[in-house]
Order: sequence, then structure tokens, then C-alpha cells
Amino acid sequence: MAEEISFDQARERIDELKVLLDKYSHEYYVLDQPTIPDEEYDQLYRELVELEEKYPTLVQNDSPTQRVGGSLLEGFEKVQHDIPMLSLDNAFSKEELQDFDRKVSQILEDQPYTYHCELKMDGLAVSLKYENGKFKQAVTRGNGSEGENVTANVKTIRSIPLSLKEPLTLEARGEIYMPKSSFIALNQQREEQGEAVFANPRNAAAGTIRNLDPKVTASRNLSVFLYSLAQLDGKEVQSQSEALALLDDLGLKTNPERRVFESIDEVWDFVEEYQEKRTELPYEIDGIVIKVNELDNQEKAGFTVKAPRWAIAYKFPAEEAETLLKTIEWSVGRTGVVTPTAIMDPVQLAGTTVQRASLHNVDLMKEKDIRLGDTVVVRKAGDIIPEVVKVNKDKRPEDSEPYDYPTHCPACDSELMHLEDEVALRCMNPSCSAQAKEKLTHFVSRNAMNIEGLGERIVEQMYDESLVKDPADLYYLEKGKLLTLDKIADKSADNLLKAIEDSKENSLERLIFGLGIRHVGAKAARLLAEEFITMAQLRQASKEAIEAIEGLGETIAESIHAFFELEEVDKLLQKLKKADVNMEYKGKRKEEIERLSTFFTDKTLVITGKLEQFTRNELKEKLTDLGAKVTGSVSKNTDFLIAGEEAGSKLTKAQELNVPVLTEQQVLKEIDE
Repeated sequence: MAEEISFDQARERIDELKVLLDKYSHEYYVLDQPTIPDEEYDQLYRELVELEEKYPTLVQNDSPTQRVGGSLLEGFEKVQHDIPMLSLDNAFSKEELQDFDRKVSQILEDQPYTYHCELKMDGLAVSLKYENGKFKQAVTRGNGSEGENVTANVKTIRSIPLSLKEPLTLEARGEIYMPKSSFIALNQQREEQGEAVFANPRNAAAGTIRNLDPKVTASRNLSVFLYSLAQLDGKEVQSQSEALALLDDLGLKTNPERRVFESIDEVWDFVEEYQEKRTELPYEIDGIVIKVNELDNQEKAGFTVKAPRWAIAYKFPAEEAETLLKTIEWSVGRTGVVTPTAIMDPVQLAGTTVQRASLHNVDLMKEKDIRLGDTVVVRKAGDIIPEVVKVNKDKRPEDSEPYDYPTHCPACDSELMHLEDEVALRCMNPSCSAQAKEKLTHFVSRNAMNIEGLGERIVEQMYDESLVKDPADLYYLEKGKLLTLDKIADKSADNLLKAIEDSKENSLERLIFGLGIRHVGAKAARLLAEEFITMAQLRQASKEAIEAIEGLGETIAESIHAFFELEEVDKLLQKLKKADVNMEYKGKRKEEIERLSTFFTDKTLVITGKLEQFTRNELKEKLTDLGAKVTGSVSKNTDFLIAGEEAGSKLTKAQELNVPVLTEQQVLKEIDE
């Protein structure tokens, strides 16, 4: 298309594409209510890239293609805030909130007022400036008077629009944060690679924004909630609630979990409600911010030297608990990283009983001087994974001795290495039994080859009994050998062999993911399979060809190239091929899906409950091949909910939103047709 179009036609089409892509991006990243499939968005984005490559003079700063710069930053310049970014006074009890309310009442001299309550995000404060509706600058809070210019990195955050829906000049302030799911995935990835983990989502967000490579920032899925209008030209608002509603109207992202109350008792009810709900939220909060809602009342109340008199932050009690550290377990992952886990006396934490907690790595353990017999403080990082925060040294036994760190692998007894660029201990033995077991467990897992009934316990038995040493050995198993394993009877052996046999027919992307190539997740595996079709073509692909696939990049390309150059990988693939394991992509390519027209084409679907004929992943794959988009949450833009047995809250929400519900049998009928 870019080859046939004239300059004037390209300019007109680029303007159309910018509007469309901004609209779809806002629906996806801000409203969480996408209206088109990812494939359609990607197709429009690629068209824009092609046009801008053909006509570089038409590239504009607010184009969606300009979010990620190509070069490293040299540093961050200091920027003075036009209006200081002050901190808030804190309250830690209902009595302190009541005292705040009394002071407000006295200052306002019985003038009527209400309170605007917002969730207090645990992230990085930032100021965003727009001129005539165009994104101009992003600056951190810094010391309140002066912050750092982080514009290049903030441009990569897709929930922040590069153009407003009206050409206004304004300064909006808010909090950049990392969702819990992104935080957990990032730390797991860093642990696997022997890198230092982040202590919490706030530190992860701050470290990401201050990274000198905008591509790293773009890869970490940050988001933002804006909570105030510091400056606004061309319009007037009368209250905090009006200001946030205007930000919504302009396409900026605010937190919808906010309310206006007439009394401090109602405010306290809100505080208690979210103190209970906080663990259910997809992001981390550490309190509630209470502001006088009316702007004229805010002006009358004024400021102290360091904080406004019309606002206060109620801080939740820390979700932490003390317990006794009894022992430390060391486990070996499939990349050879050896990680420590604390085994403790059971303790209640955030509504659950916790007995195991992550210690992350040797460097962190040494930094905290963790010892056996210590009384340790435990919390849930991101409200999900228990971790040891610190030691209560006042309770340390007098005969306590420094911890004796392992020098040899707990599985194969090879000497452990502490590489210069890593914080983790690593077993370098490629024949390490623990690594081999982890690789086997990954190979048979649901998102990989999906061999039903072959769990971690059976894999471990098979390995220990020398029935299986690498994934290819699974396809040469004999029933008689299986029957020698604990709790494997005649019928279960038959079922297991059938599941292994069935897995030979899996599409290529499952095999790619199952091989456990570093940095290659399930999504990357599918992109590779769609592009190269066969394992042979993937193995022959150049780094440049892999890197050119949208959504991948240099790191993945280098990892794949290095993987396929290994002699043991060549032997493994030969064994798999000899066993008739499929090595071709069986799904539909993007071009085919675009031409396809079925009942499910362009439909947004959600799957819930227990299914009889499929696992959820199997049904998701089938529906995706039929042109559907399968998402995880129900919204007003969901076309159908597919409900199996014991469907829960998603079914309730679908009924509330009048989203049509399909049974598994109805879906099967449509697939057959």
C-alpha cells in the first residue's frame, strides 16, 4: 500500500490512522474495554509504520510509532516545577482523621464542604505537561521543587496519550505504577537470569522510569493514574471531582475507585472497605487520600510550609508479621539459578497462613544478615508472594552464628558459581539432575506440550529411575517400564502413554515453548511459529529475520540463535523428529484469519468454569484460529461469555451487563458448522 500511495494520500491516511490507533489504545490501556482484536490493531500499526518509512517528513511527535526512542539516554536533566509538588500529612487512625476534620471545619468557618476520597497508589509521582493538547514533558516529583525530566521513558507508557481529545494546555499530576502481575513476572524473569529482584512494585516502577533505555521501560508494562490538575488554561473546574472527570473526558487515565462524602464517618467506612479489598486489586495501594472536594474551599484552607491543609493521606497498617526462621531450602531452576526459600513457623498474613517465604538470592541474604533461628519480618510482595523483609535483631539468640552459604549444588554437588554480573548462585553443570527435572516439567506443562497426567512427581520418578533423561525420551517410553513406578497402574499407564502420543500432534508453537529457550514465552513461541511455519526454517532463520518480528527483539533473537547452535539441542531435535513429533505450525496465519469469516470472527470472548471437551487453553487456541479475541475479564464490550460448570463471578458480571452466555455445547456446534 505504501508503494502505491501519493504524498497527499499518505498524509491524509496517516492522520486517519493516528486517530484510530489513539482511540483503540485508549480503549485497551485506559478503559480496559478493547473493541477490536489485537491483530487488527497490529495491522493498522504496521500500515502506519510503512507510510512513515516511505514519507519520513510526515512523521509527527505524537504518532503512536514515536513512543519508544531508538537510542539510550545519557541521563536525566533537572527541571524546576512551576508549582511545587508537595507531600501530604499522614493519618494512622480514625481519631487522627477526626482531628483533621475538626481543623478543616475550623478553617472553613462552617462553610459547607465535602470530601473526595481516592486510593493512595504505591508508585512514583509524576507531573505531565500538555501544550495545545500535545504531550510535552514528564517530570518526577524529586524534592518537590525540582524533579528529573523522564519524558522519553514516560512516552512509552501506553495509558498516557500523546494527544488529548481537546487542544488544552495543562499540567496533570499522578502516580506511575507497575501492576502486580507485571511485578511478579518481572521478578521471576530476573531471578531466572540471576539478576537482582525488586523489593516491591513501587521500587520496580521507579527503577523502570529511571532506566536509561526507553525500550526497557516499554517492555515492563507500566501504567498511570492521574489524581490532580495543577494548571489548566481555557477551562474552569469547581471541584476535585470535576477535575478528574475532565481528565477522563480528555483521554487521561484516572482511578475510577473514588467517591465524594459529606462526613468523616463516611470517609472512615470507605477506608475500612478498601483496607479489606486491597489484596483483590490488580495494583498495590498503601492507603486512602482524602481531599476537600471544592477548589474554593481548598484555596481558603491553604498550605503549611510542606503540605496542604485541605488534604491528608490515611496510611494502612503494614501487612507484615513476625515469625521464627527454622531452616532454608535451596532449589535449582531450569536455568541453573539456585534460589533460597525460608521455612518458618506458620503465621497469618493478609488472610492466609504462610510457612514459606522467598529470600530471593545470596546478595540480599548477606545484606540483611539472615541467620537460622532469627525472628524475621515477613510480608507479601505485591500482596501475592511472601518474602522476608528484615531480621528483628533485638530477638536474635546470643549463640547465633552467620549463615553458612552452600558452595555446591544441592542436586548434583557441582561447585556453585557466583558470577560477577549476577546476584544469584548458579549451577553450571549442564547434566544437573535438578535442572533436567525442571526442564522436563516445563516441557510437559499445560502451555507447552500439555501432557495430561504427567505431573512433577511422576517426572521426578521417571528421571530418578532413568526412564527419561531429556524430553525426547518421553516418546520412547514402554508400558512395562511405566508400571514399575509408584502409583502407576495398568489404566493410568495407558492413559499416560495416550497423552504422550497425542502430544505428538501439537502445533509447532507448543514445542518451541516447551524447549525452554531463554526469554521465549508462549506468546513469542506463537509469533515464531506463525512466521517460520517449520522448525527447520526457524533453525535456519537469521538473527535479523527473528528480530524483525514485531513483539520480539534483539535479546530474543540472540537467545534463539545461541540455543540452536548447541550440539545437545541438535541431538534432542533429531530424537524428537525420529519419534514423529510434529514440527510444523498448524494454526492459521494472520493473513488467513483476516480472510476468515465465522461466527467467532472479530468477537471478543471470555471463558469461565469447567469444560468437558477442552481445557481452557485448548478452546482459546481454537477460537483464536477462528478469528476471535479471547480475554480474561468481562466488560460491556464482551460479545459472549462461554460458561462451563461452576462458573462464578464472571457469569454474574455477564448477567449484570446483559452479555450473552454460551454453553460449551453451543460453542461446539458453532465450531462444527
